[in-house]
Amino acid sequence: MPADPAQLAWLAALVLLAAVLYSSVGHGGASAYLAAMALFGIAPGVMKPAALVMNVAVALVGTTRFARAGLVPGRLLLPLLLGSIPAAFLGGLAQLPTATHRLLLGVVLILAAGRLAWGGEAERPLRPAPTWPWLVALGAALGLVSGLTGVGGGIFLSPLLVLTGWEGVRRTAGASAAFILANSVSGLLGHLGAGRPIPAGVGLLSVVAVAGGVYGSWLGVRRLSTLALRRLLAVVLVVAGVKLLWP
Repeated sequence: MPADPAQLAWLAALVLLAAVLYSSVGHGGASAYLAAMALFGIAPGVMKPAALVMNVAVALVGTTRFARAGLVPGRLLLPLLLGSIPAAFLGGLAQLPTATHRLLLGVVLILAAGRLAWGGEAERPLRPAPTWPWLVALGAALGLVSGLTGVGGGIFLSPLLVLTGWEGVRRTAGASAAFILANSVSGLLGHLGAGRPIPAGVGLLSVVAVAGGVYGSWLGVRRLSTLALRRLLAVVLVVAGVKLLWP
């Protein structure tokens, strides 16, 4: 984490903004936390566990809020989690070479920017989801990427559920929150299981992230649109992603 108090304050402000915006759509905000830390030159080995810790904190708040509102689709979520949780743990165990990590993370951030800038908020007619084996395999793929990069996987799950018509927008937010929580916990356990510590200074940023998550999830349940703000945040993700791909 930045040793300079001014830089730490700016980083905390970005984390707060990201937590508000992401939690409003059922996300934990890991991709934005990674982007913010990349802008401050924090090492990839520190970024991944720090993002996972903040993701767990914010996703727990969001899952609780959306579940109380009846917006977590358990039937669709269960097979996805059966595949994703062990895969996220395996991904958390892995320590990618720095160059590989930068490439993978840069691509993830740019894809996340596309998700944030995408404006498909209108409800579509729902279609039946695939059978359990396909959902388990899909969950495993998302979970592996989640564990490898420190991103909870919801940044990919949300557009998938809405574009395929498997779920509505608001219940997609609830599914993403729960999916991110489970995968982030699994990935963090994998990180700890490999004997790697939690970086110092994450506690303070996690408190800031929770505060943003409480407010953002309240906005999400009340159906407040954050499309314009998410598009602005997408610019930050693109800048950070390009910086990682072309240091």
